[in-house]
Amino acid sequence: MMNRIFDISRIPLPFTDMIGTDTHSNEYTEWTLDVLATPNTANAVVDGSDASGNNTVIGNRVGNHSQISTKIVRVSFRADASDVIGRTKETSYQVMRRQQELRRDVDAICLLNQASVSDDGNSTAGKIGGLPSWLGSHNYGGTAGGFSTSTGLTVARIPTAARALTETLVRDAAQAVYQDGGDPTVMMSIPGVIRKFSEYLFTSSARVATLMSDQGKSASQATALGSVNVFVTDFGILKLVPNRLQPTHKDSGGSIDVADVFILDPSYLSLSYLKGYRTEDLAKTGLAENKQMSVDWTLKVLTEKSHAIIGDINPASAVTL
Repeated sequence: MMNRIFDISRIPLPFTDMIGTDTHSNEYTEWTLDVLATPNTANAVVDGSDASGNNTVIGNRVGNHSQISTKIVRVSFRADASDVIGRTKETSYQVMRRQQELRRDVDAICLLNQASVSDDGNSTAGKIGGLPSWLGSHNYGGTAGGFSTSTGLTVARIPTAARALTETLVRDAAQAVYQDGGDPTVMMSIPGVIRKFSEYLFTSSARVATLMSDQGKSASQATALGSVNVFVTDFGILKLVPNRLQPTHKDSGGSIDVADVFILDPSYLSLSYLKGYRTEDLAKTGLAENKQMSVDWTLKVLTEKSHAIIGDINPASAVTL
């Protein structure tokens, strides 16, 4: 028997790998949103005049709750002492694998349409407001979520009917983010949606130049290209990022699995930790080793206007103009 384990699930974390990291010191962490005023084209004063008025802007305070995510490992003494395939010690192997799963959970939860919830210390676990619940300014499709200043919580968006992605929607979303001060660089969705968009860019209706005409390469020497991984808009170059961990959800009819498309400026997103990833021994209650992996974390959407969401896209539908 080959003493080796083959694993195809050790994949990157597409969302959390590209955003920043931070720390916070309370279960509920706050930050301030500030927006520059529209340029004042009438900004002129008389020479020697006294100062008047007040252009100070305090900004709006928003926040997100922390969420504790865990994994539990229980390995019997016999299993730890036995000769096992592919590793030297069962407990160490199980801890390593569950830690990987925990990080994948966090990546997926960040993109879940989940409203934030306060932990009551009793029966209600605290939950972060997932990215879809923050994007109230640039929501395309369904009813937008957003942060409520009255409750200090985010509100989950309400899906619409399943539909096809369009090039116009992507361009509109990128333009809206740009006009509000963001610089979008990433378009992220599930693999099926990214594939459909890439396939569309090779159609005649997409008006994308061929490899020969665009780069001047010989047809006999050119590499055959079957995908597009960047999309150049008038408002930024979008890297097309497929995310195998991104959750899907049902459309408004409840019968079709649909996905969201995110237009992102990663510099305005951060994964923040109250307590980082850690592994702790639990009390022995019998003939087994007991360990718990945990992380206390939240998502900081530093400026929600720097991102957009195109909701409820059917991955089976072809992209159109």
